[in-house]
Amino acid sequence: MRGPREDLGANSAVAQIVAAVPDVRVVLLWTTGLWGSGFSRADGIPSLVGNLKKHFFRLLGSGIFFMPRRQVRIEAHEAVDFPRTADKMTINRYLEDFYNAVDQKRIQVPYLPFQGKVQVVEEQEATRPKQDISQVSDTTRELVLEKLADLAGVEGICEQDHLARDLAMDSLVLVEFGMFLNEEFGVAAEHLDGLQTVTDCILAAGGIMPESFFVALKPASASWFEDTGEQPLEFPEGTTIAELFLQQAAKTPDQVVVSDQISGEKTYRQLIMAVLALLPTIRKIPEKRIGIMLPASVGAVISYLAVMFSGREPVMVNWTAGGGQVAYCLKNCGVNHVISSKKFVERLHNQGVDLQDAHVHWLYLEESAAKISILAKGVAFLKSRFPGRVLRRAKIAETAAILFTSGSESHPKSVPLTHANFLANGRDVNEILQLRGNDRLLGILPVFHSLGLAGTVILPLCTGLRTVYWPNPTEGRQLAGLIDSHRVTTLITTPTFLQNILHQADGDELKSMRLVFSGAEKCPQTLFDRLARKAPGAVLCEGYGVTECSPVISVNRPEAPVAGTIGYLLPSMQGVLLHPESGEVISDDRPGRLLVRGPNVFAGYLGEAPSPFVSHNDKDWYDTGDLVTRRPDGLLTFGGRLKRFVKLGGEMISLPAIEEILVTEFGGDREEPVLAVAATEGDHPELALLTVLNIDRQQANQVLRRGGLSPLHNIRHIERVAEIPLLGTGKTDYRSVQEMIAKI
Repeated sequence: MRGPREDLGANSAVAQIVAAVPDVRVVLLWTTGLWGSGFSRADGIPSLVGNLKKHFFRLLGSGIFFMPRRQVRIEAHEAVDFPRTADKMTINRYLEDFYNAVDQKRIQVPYLPFQGKVQVVEEQEATRPKQDISQVSDTTRELVLEKLADLAGVEGICEQDHLARDLAMDSLVLVEFGMFLNEEFGVAAEHLDGLQTVTDCILAAGGIMPESFFVALKPASASWFEDTGEQPLEFPEGTTIAELFLQQAAKTPDQVVVSDQISGEKTYRQLIMAVLALLPTIRKIPEKRIGIMLPASVGAVISYLAVMFSGREPVMVNWTAGGGQVAYCLKNCGVNHVISSKKFVERLHNQGVDLQDAHVHWLYLEESAAKISILAKGVAFLKSRFPGRVLRRAKIAETAAILFTSGSESHPKSVPLTHANFLANGRDVNEILQLRGNDRLLGILPVFHSLGLAGTVILPLCTGLRTVYWPNPTEGRQLAGLIDSHRVTTLITTPTFLQNILHQADGDELKSMRLVFSGAEKCPQTLFDRLARKAPGAVLCEGYGVTECSPVISVNRPEAPVAGTIGYLLPSMQGVLLHPESGEVISDDRPGRLLVRGPNVFAGYLGEAPSPFVSHNDKDWYDTGDLVTRRPDGLLTFGGRLKRFVKLGGEMISLPAIEEILVTEFGGDREEPVLAVAATEGDHPELALLTVLNIDRQQANQVLRRGGLSPLHNIRHIERVAEIPLLGTGKTDYRSVQEMIAKI
């Protein structure tokens, strides 16, 4: 059962049957007594297999014949007054009146004879939370209203309208709207029945899943909350991630270290058992590189460990780049086998991600797990009791992972990172952020994201930092609930994903938070303000990094973060700022091109990509391509990508500086990008503005003047668009922006 009362909405099945067979005999079946059972939806969507397992042992524990019984009644009623010739809404109201004539009681029956009597549980009235669409662009809102009006065949749609009751939209029409969401906005509404109102549809188009999509969370066990002390987490010595993982496993084999809603909680010993069970399958693959395409999850952690202990090189596949880019990246790395989940691949297919051009063999975890025999599982269990004798002998590849640049300005480049790279970066970050034994991390960044792999997989495995995963970083409501239920203290994220969590968090759900590390893009001041209101005990530390540096380069200190800056260089790194044109070293408080070197910096791209290294003072330095300003005390401020500067009238014009002034004036509290600035190509480049807002050129240029910019910064072209293209990380996709500008 879905609920204690029937709500047929605009479903049309009964009306269609009666219309097709007018003389059909209508008999209504009425079942009572099931609401509140383990197979109803009184406590969320039930697991059939899980219920059967639990109840089988409860049946045995009750001596089979003595298990308390639930009184279930099924009645048949011939509907002689059924409105056969009426429309579907009238028919549905008739059915609802019949089935809701008597309230269904939520009955709780004990599972064992000694657990007490049958109880009737009072239902708590569900309150629909606030629905704020202010952060969704006007263009998106207008497109959704226009589409809904077309599908419903009505005019004058209001945001408060109910899709079924007011617009008579049934499930078939919702499927068509779901296709529109995917094609127009790239949004996959996996649970279309969660769209109840026009506001829900507008939020979904803006990438914000409505509250009705919330899935009941499985609670954490007592082991998850085990007190391990407030002492700083140690980052052990060692040369490989595998070595540090085994050290932690030997130290605390039965400590829960990772968890998610599908796999549940896993201790170090259980992780090792899963790796040992999967290893024989992985070792059959002849190539030295194996792809992994999974969201943030325990399955992704196990897959990464299994590939690493097999001696192969893990290649982290970025599915958000699109099927063509995935195929390009895999071919560039020589990958023929990719570990994934069948359900996940099917979901991507439904979202329009075509992976056929990849031409790889898919190794689905569900199928691999089903093929593991009981004997093999038993052997893995026994070996997991003595992991040192088995896994320590594994020959570990020097490359710990191959990731890819974002591809925001060109084709993605393949970045091989070694164990030494990741471990150097992890030690520095752990030292600065001062992580503690009782900290609990929420892992939401995908493992193809360098910060996701380094911060939410490698760091926890090496230090014992308990981490709970959620596969979709855009589901702010679910994430806020997970923070609350698992008492999460630490979050590694991007501003875009953090904004969504803060927007959808209710009450004191975020009260356990003490530390947020944010990277990938600049945090607006509104983000600091909202975090202070929603999680007053949390500190927000901005950082800066690139995939090629494993990935963190600088970070604010938790004891004294400075908003609007990217903190200080990591202890093991060196940096120098050069004039962007002359190449001379510049003084403090002036923007310069940042060069860095250190043990976390990679050795070079795979394939034919040009080298990012430059020579300075007889040493090789990695050229970040970013403009950075340094204060005398070493504090850094990010100025933007050097490639996002254009030379006009002999001056270097900063496109990010133009964007910041315009967003401050016109963006309001919107959390998604509302504009992007780029330069047209050719011998005489001009500045062009892409925006979802209704801004005219004269108005924009007046704002730039007030912001202190010269006439060289004037916008010459404005193009109104439905949305600003984004990468999977939430950052603006400037490569797509440039392609759009080129068509002007």
